[in-house]
Amino acid sequence: MLHAFLLSLAVIFVAELGDKSQLMALAFATRYRPLPILIGLTISTALVHALSVLIGVVIGAELPTTAISVISGIMFLGFGLWTFRGDRLDDDDVALAERDDRSAVVAASIAFFLAEFGDKTMLATITLATKGGAFGTWLGSTVGMIAADALAIGVGAMLGARLPEKAIRIGAGTLFLVFGVVLIVEAL
Repeated sequence: MLHAFLLSLAVIFVAELGDKSQLMALAFATRYRPLPILIGLTISTALVHALSVLIGVVIGAELPTTAISVISGIMFLGFGLWTFRGDRLDDDDVALAERDDRSAVVAASIAFFLAEFGDKTMLATITLATKGGAFGTWLGSTVGMIAADALAIGVGAMLGARLPEKAIRIGAGTLFLVFGVVLIVEAL
């Protein structure tokens, strides 16, 4: 369980750097107090990652270990390329972050939940759950995402929207490529 927790925490923390959800956390933090945003983020992250782990456990039970490792490695290479491409907030994301007619907790919960469906952190969690313990993967991925987004909330609260996004994107993308190559090499 500890291995699954630490691996998931590290991978998801890196995956979240420069991700759309982190950009949303930054946007919310320029508009609302940090604590309600963090609460909303925690609620949505716990739910999305529980679903991701469930999917990963089901897939992991059906595929041989070598196939899972190779597929995981290829997916991590894809995550690396996706990270290099970067995410941007569209007008709907910005509008949701600026709404005054809902509490910040509800707005953040809904926004983060919707943003994470099909996102690379959800896919990475599914991938990790095929190989690791379910609870450790869920806890690690949830804590990793919350930690990365809490960083954005803190920075957003202090500095607004001034982050060196390109440097973060390049560093995170490179780490994903390294994880992908290591998984493929270990499998073969």
